[in-house]
Amino acid sequence: MKYIDPHIHMVSRTTDDYQRMAQAGCVAITEPAFWAGFDRSSAQGFYDYFRQLTEFEPKRAAQYGIEHYTWMCINPKEAEDIGLAREVMALIPEFLKQPNVLGVGEIGLNKNSKNELLVLEEHIGIADAHDQLILVHTPHLEDKLKGTRLIMDAIERNGHIDPSRVLIDHVEEHTVQAVLDRGFWAGMTLYPDSKVTPQRAADIFEMYGTERLWINSAGDWGHSDPLAVPKCHVEMLRRGHPAHAIETISWKNPLTFLGQCEKFNVKDD
Repeated sequence: MKYIDPHIHMVSRTTDDYQRMAQAGCVAITEPAFWAGFDRSSAQGFYDYFRQLTEFEPKRAAQYGIEHYTWMCINPKEAEDIGLAREVMALIPEFLKQPNVLGVGEIGLNKNSKNELLVLEEHIGIADAHDQLILVHTPHLEDKLKGTRLIMDAIERNGHIDPSRVLIDHVEEHTVQAVLDRGFWAGMTLYPDSKVTPQRAADIFEMYGTERLWINSAGDWGHSDPLAVPKCHVEMLRRGHPAHAIETISWKNPLTFLGQCEKFNVKDD
């Protein structure tokens, strides 16, 4: 079954992972800008990283027939240094012009700090000024619900952002309803033993349905699985879910949301 992985950090994966994903049915990915496993010390480091996302990774993916798209931001884990964050954000408009850049992301909160919130608001302003889609990172564990609400409040305070053009990722059982109720899209990030496992994702679909929901693997530097999306397919098939429901969450829904950007060229054929 073909699928899109709409949130996976391929800079942290080997080329063999592209091959395995293609063999499992992956035809396109989107890669949000994120933390490199360490805090970068200069805007030049981000500039080089953004070039990697817009120049190198699309070529690596294309070797296996996978279309590669990306998003631009400074991740909230590196947002405490306001001066550095503003230097990085000043680079973003240049990269938004690149043919594989879909929008601003993954912006959001990590520790729900004052500086993180300020940088989040400025990112939202960039997305507003350039009419961009937004992909959001929500914080972890006990701060997730509070952080998710703070993020949604910040987006709504801007006053110009259509919630249907915002994907709030890393939702879990205690945040998914709040996100959907306010008109945003929601993403479930599948990990082997944190965030949402394929089994928990299947539970959430059974509780909340498939409207404005998708699944992704993240596939980052830590313990993660670039084949988490097809493994969730298997879990849903095991439970008796029809093929069209599985197609909705990992093909139709990403096509609908990402297709709001004219650069996204994957077609439903």
